[in-house]
Amino acid sequence: MAKIIPFKAVRPSREKVGLVASRSYEDYPRKELKAQLKFNPFSFLHIINPGYKYQHEVSGVERFQLVKNRYLEFKEDRTFVQDDTPCFYIYQLTTRAHSFCGIFAGASVDDYNNNIIKKHEDTIERREVLFKDYLKTVGFNAEPVLLTYPDNEKIDKIIKKIALNRAEYEFATHDKSVHRFWLIDKQEDISALQKEFDLIAPLYIADGHHRSASSSLLTKELREKNKSYTGNEAFNYFLSYLIPESEVRISEFNRMVKDLNGLSKEAFLIRLDEFFRIENRGKELYRPSKKHHFCMYLDGDFYSLYLRKSLYTFTDALSALDTQILYKTILEPILGISDLRNNKRISYGYGNQNSVKMKDLIDKGTYKVGFGMLPITVEEMKLVANEGLKMPPKSTYIEPKLRSGLTIYEF
Repeated sequence: MAKIIPFKAVRPSREKVGLVASRSYEDYPRKELKAQLKFNPFSFLHIINPGYKYQHEVSGVERFQLVKNRYLEFKEDRTFVQDDTPCFYIYQLTTRAHSFCGIFAGASVDDYNNNIIKKHEDTIERREVLFKDYLKTVGFNAEPVLLTYPDNEKIDKIIKKIALNRAEYEFATHDKSVHRFWLIDKQEDISALQKEFDLIAPLYIADGHHRSASSSLLTKELREKNKSYTGNEAFNYFLSYLIPESEVRISEFNRMVKDLNGLSKEAFLIRLDEFFRIENRGKELYRPSKKHHFCMYLDGDFYSLYLRKSLYTFTDALSALDTQILYKTILEPILGISDLRNNKRISYGYGNQNSVKMKDLIDKGTYKVGFGMLPITVEEMKLVANEGLKMPPKSTYIEPKLRSGLTIYEF
């Protein structure tokens, strides 16, 4: 039921791959970004930050065209080369905490449109259109959509067999991660993988909702211009990274709010008491240990908030999510935050020291109150998607975070 296709990837030459591959552009602090651009002429960052060549900030259509120009230069200089035959590609990322291993492939836009590839997040239309226009101008896709599938012994067996061979790429990065990359270029292996995925439905988007939505918009536009399309053209697919559900790691985002919406501390706690059993935990760092238990940091103290389940109605998979419970019981009715995407009074944090960072920012006065919770599980994510519902923004921080510039899909 789920259709995937091999493709002729444009990718770094073997000797330059460690220099080309980069983290996500947004992941670089300004000083580190400048250093990368200054001292590493092979970094993929030069393509997505093309104005650096002229020491000039560019945006909009002008930036899109310059991205395409820098990309063509990387191909002309043989920093990027294209495979002669369509392949699938195995990419293994080993961090200090986890090992992730999945497959780069083309995923079907029709599967996305027909809900064989399921979503769990809302997208913003203007961002969809903007990225669609970007894709149309540059003619390639370098950021894969992360798709999950149920663990499958036959797929695992094929991957393990290929991984016995010498990796096409093997390099380490400054965060002490190791990256390995293999080609699946034998037709029997390609056919076997396609057969297995044809038996799998649905797939789930773990990360990349805007990228997949933009690809769908672009496909629609190109089909309207080319009424004789066959469905086999490259624009009918988008770059994806398929990974077993058991290997996905989900972390939580905390919520930090700048004020108490005009309430005093005492009045705020009284309002919370309607839906929660509240206990002051003092200065000691507190993290919840169960679903529907929350951490709160306010005025120098940690609090535990236990949901009064007899007063809260669970109606569907969305209503049972801790991010939705926090929104419906505190953020919207008490703190007056209805628009979680655009309200500037709320911010989000993630990471290993999430609660400590939240405490520090509140102690400094940047925010007034903060909330933490347990991560959402893959099963909860799937239940929401199966019911056609959408999670609140910043409900999940998904890993793996893939390196940019390893495989590029042209259309």
